[in-house]
Amino acid sequence: MTFPVSISLPFDHIHLPDEFVSMAAVTEICQTAETAGFSAGCVTDHPVPGTRWLDNGGHYAQDPFVMLALIAAVTTRLRLQTNILVLPYRNPFITARSVATLDVFSQGRVVLGMGAGYLKAEYKALGVDFDARNDLMDEYIRAMKLAWTGEDFTFEGTGYSAPGNRVRPVPVQSPHPPLLIGGNSRRAIRRAVEMGDAWHPFFAPAAVTATARTVSLAEEEDIDAALAYLHAHCEKVGREVPPQIILSSVFTIKPGYNPQEAIDCISGYREKGAHGAGVSIFVDSRAEWCDLARDFGERVLAKLD
Repeated sequence: MTFPVSISLPFDHIHLPDEFVSMAAVTEICQTAETAGFSAGCVTDHPVPGTRWLDNGGHYAQDPFVMLALIAAVTTRLRLQTNILVLPYRNPFITARSVATLDVFSQGRVVLGMGAGYLKAEYKALGVDFDARNDLMDEYIRAMKLAWTGEDFTFEGTGYSAPGNRVRPVPVQSPHPPLLIGGNSRRAIRRAVEMGDAWHPFFAPAAVTATARTVSLAEEEDIDAALAYLHAHCEKVGREVPPQIILSSVFTIKPGYNPQEAIDCISGYREKGAHGAGVSIFVDSRAEWCDLARDFGERVLAKLD
């Protein structure tokens, strides 16, 4: 089986609407990604980002579930991945319903990458307690798992209560779509071990991770230490099969990129135990994006068996 590599989709590039913000763009780009051999298409989640963050390197994002539904409609195999959904932003039962609907109508293609987020201004705009985000995330995962059983359930949450409720239809994937727990911190690693199907870290230099207010995992010793902590926590809580390690974007595809460098990069993480990875393409035209995606499929993806 080919090593799964996801691709970040460019539909948040709203400064180039003719290239990336239309159904024609969704159709061409996603069908190209599927044909090229990418395992999943990824979208992000920023419903109301703060202006200061936007003006200092941040980015906009389309609604993730609307976007993934559009992608599902024009593809047949490409998996539909949030990378990442900021879980505490929404009532967990609204999220559970969106995920279940998308999984049913896409015939089981959802991959739910999620994290606690880091934007105080966005949390404030949404009326959610920023300082409680980690506790809320743990709570919301428990609530969603109950909802996805399809059985009657009760649940006492923070500011909401389910006195006897039921959500159907349940997701096609049983017991639910893969839960990829994002974040580089030790709490995120523990959450992945205790509640997730995979750990979904962001390996990047401190200069990058500082913007996202997360732990840097750039150096080999940092990565090794994080993996050791993950396995130690598995042993501590009695999890016999560790969560998979599915990396966020580890390589940027640019015009003139070196295919062997990409192969070496992805293979290096694979040797450390990664079960999947992501890549990104940054160009200013849809045609160039598709050309690079096809080229990467032929010269990199096809050689990762």
